[in-house]
Parts: sequence; structure tokens; C-alpha cells
Amino acid sequence: MVREAQEVVELALKGLLREIGIDPPKQHDVGDLVVEYRDRLAPDVEAQAEKLAAISKRLRRERELAFYGDVDFIPTAEYDLNDARRALGEARLVVEAVRRMVTVPV
Repeated sequence: MVREAQEVVELALKGLLREIGIDPPKQHDVGDLVVEYRDRLAPDVEAQAEKLAAISKRLRRERELAFYGDVDFIPTAEYDLNDARRALGEARLVVEAVRRMVTVPV
């Protein structure tokens, strides 16, 4: 769940950046750009820019281990239900913020 949450956050924030006219770089953590261009965000989303960036950074740090593991780190053994709940909650917060900004064509 941690890896999947990271992917959700990454794609949501990249969509947010595109919505405000920024072509996001090919990197997994774009939170710094959300903070840099916060003046282009709706006021309620701008107020959350630092938090969105912190979530992106934290999950980015977990991404590689959650995805690939390591010799002494087996993701299914290391991450527990609390880790999954935290990651899911953070992903939901990011998606809800982005949803308030992004126009989805129908």
C-alpha cells in the first residue's frame, strides 16, 4: 500500500502542476515545485502546499524500499497495517486537494 500511495501522490501532484501550467520533471517527488508555485494555487490548496510537499517527500523516501525491498528489508514483513493506513490517508488528502484545483473534461 505504501508504494501505491506514493504513486497516487506523485501522479496527483504532477496533474496539479500541469493544471497551473508547469511541466513536471521526470522525478518521483515534485513537492518542491508545488511549494515554489504555490501562488498559482487556489487559496485553500495554497495553505496546504507545505503539507502536500512533506507527504510527497516522505512517501518518495519509502518508494524504493516499498517497491523493491532489500536484502534485509522485505516490504510485506516490514510494513504493517498502520503504515498502510497512514500512506492511504496521506494519499487521500493529496487527491482531495488536487481535486479542488484540477478541471477534468467530461
